[in-house]
Amino acid sequence: MGTGHGIREAVLGRMIRQTVPLPYALAADEDRCAQRYEVYIPSILRPSGEAGFKVIVTNLSVAGFACDVVTGMREGARCWLTLPGLSGLQSEIVWNNHGGVGGSFSNLINEAVLATIVARYRTG
Repeated sequence: MGTGHGIREAVLGRMIRQTVPLPYALAADEDRCAQRYEVYIPSILRPSGEAGFKVIVTNLSVAGFACDVVTGMREGARCWLTLPGLSGLQSEIVWNNHGGVGGSFSNLINEAVLATIVARYRTG
């Protein structure tokens, strides 16, 4: 077979990736390239089974967030991030540098919802 077959498979593979929503575990590598926005959003972060506490979200994308907070939450901890006007977004902590944490959303945020949030809270 010539190179046309490989091109067709690549195009079909790309079409499937673009039309079928992926769970976070499969989409994370692709979404690391998703645009991230510098924001300043007073929010609530609630660890699973505990009371929520105030945080400032400083970075937001369709796949996750970063916020300024001093907490002992460990990588892999399940939590819920409540942004103004939205219900809690189930998340998982992916890093903690003892001055902030980063989390990945269990379900990617809809791009239209993200655009609305960013339009209101963007700093950069």
